[in-house]
Amino acid sequence: MARSADGNNAAPVHQDVMWHASPLSRDRRELRNGHKGKVVWLTGLPGSGKSTIAHAAEARLHAAGMQTVVLDGDNIRHGLCADLGFSIDDRNENVRRVGEVARLFLAQGTIVFVALVSPIRSAREKIRQMLPDGDFIEIYCECTLAVCQDRDPKGLYAKAAKGMIPEFTGISSPYEAPLDPAMILPTGQENIDESADKLIRFLHERLQISPEQS
Repeated sequence: MARSADGNNAAPVHQDVMWHASPLSRDRRELRNGHKGKVVWLTGLPGSGKSTIAHAAEARLHAAGMQTVVLDGDNIRHGLCADLGFSIDDRNENVRRVGEVARLFLAQGTIVFVALVSPIRSAREKIRQMLPDGDFIEIYCECTLAVCQDRDPKGLYAKAAKGMIPEFTGISSPYEAPLDPAMILPTGQENIDESADKLIRFLHERLQISPEQS
């Protein structure tokens, strides 16, 4: 009986369920797109700017004619992961599901921005391991807890401080920063445009963008 990418969390795949391969290869899709597909995984504390930077970077690449998508943590929990809570096990399952969706988009040659707290280092590492070598690009949005609390764009830190939100990352639930991210964005010290510009420059070579899209 075959299993999915993460045998610890996922239900086993029935032996009669077969993978249906597309006649259109990823290479053909990337050739048409004019760039490589990648999974750009932005991790960091709540309020560190992950979603805003991901959407800003995506908008610039989209304007240049590239195939992009953003998988935002909050949006995912409105549907695909609406049944999950915020325990460590549920957070890891949330990461696993998002990783599986990202892998499907990657097979289409898409540049996938994932904006997800994804607080547990081992859960992120499992996503790296299930993707082709070099296709998982971990970006650490580095911002101190104090700055995130001061920003508190959704008012969540204030609620967590009052005990209204249990298991809140950085307050009552752990966050494990990447040990060796592909890139660190000091989001506590620079604005969104600066971070997005820096990320685009960093990705340019890795995406092997065609001259027409440069």
